[in-house]
Amino acid sequence: MPAEGVDHVGAAGAAGKTTAAGELSPAARRLYAYAVERHAFDTAEATCALGACAAAAVAELTTAHLLQRAPDGCPDRWTAVAPRAAAARALAPLALLVRETHDEMDRLRGRLEALVPAYEAGSAHRDPRGPGRLELVTELGVVRGLIAELVASCEREMLTSQPGGGRPPETLEESIGRDESLLARGVRMRTIYQHTARYSRPTAAYVERVTALGAQVRTLGDGLMRMLVFDGHTGVMEAADHSGAALVVREPNVVHFMTEAFERSWLGAEPFPTSVSPVAARSLSDELRQTIVRLLSEGLEDKVIARRLGMSERTCQRHIAEIMRAVGAKSRFQAGYLLASPPTAPPN
Repeated sequence: MPAEGVDHVGAAGAAGKTTAAGELSPAARRLYAYAVERHAFDTAEATCALGACAAAAVAELTTAHLLQRAPDGCPDRWTAVAPRAAAARALAPLALLVRETHDEMDRLRGRLEALVPAYEAGSAHRDPRGPGRLELVTELGVVRGLIAELVASCEREMLTSQPGGGRPPETLEESIGRDESLLARGVRMRTIYQHTARYSRPTAAYVERVTALGAQVRTLGDGLMRMLVFDGHTGVMEAADHSGAALVVREPNVVHFMTEAFERSWLGAEPFPTSVSPVAARSLSDELRQTIVRLLSEGLEDKVIARRLGMSERTCQRHIAEIMRAVGAKSRFQAGYLLASPPTAPPN
């Protein structure tokens, strides 16, 4: 049946122009609906049926591979093409480009992996315990690429320990895709954050997505080391005094130590709730203050305590001021002394 309801005003101008999202124009959609109802048609027939000039819509559909010339050989006769066939034609150049890119990646990987024997021989000469057991990677981009590769090849379990409070949104955006792919493969994933991460909305949103896929996430007050362990045989830990650097560990005894440290922290950690009730928030604040009291009694500076607990120095100083008022201290030194001293028993 001929399509009806065509707006005559501006229909010819609207045809041939896709929307901002790259979709077909309304005129092209109507023409395609007209085309699939018949074996072939010409432009004049379509214009008569649609009530508007169909030439621009024909051009749009042929560009999208949804129309082709009719087999009778007439240059102005057209027939509809199935959407899947049109998609195959449209995507063929992109598929070729992807194949060529993959081939180039394989060639580059092959050229670099050809140097592995020389590297391992040199590493074995430097370290008789084994080749490449400890490797310091100092470039942040290389560290990220290495972690992405380890995540992609992980088969059983990935352990992550992330101190420092809430994670930056850009880091979470980089992680979410590969972590969802990891979980979709059936790999187990356990993560420990610090308690302060619960107050980070981007971190809570990330946790909600990955836990829905089976990940387990907990939080701890203090004592976390930034590290990742893959399948119990490869570890990546933060390198001290090297911003953005990482130490890649393949020494079995060290990886075992990292795994055991994670398991001890995991036992003492609490599940990460995707929403924090007022009661839970007060309980969490009390626990944070208790940890600050302990660190303060050890004589640590404000900035060190803040870094240990994954909070800003200003927030940490506010907690310390409240603690000092509570114990009646006039200085940090006095507060540390009072907090470190055992309470005196009242005389009989």
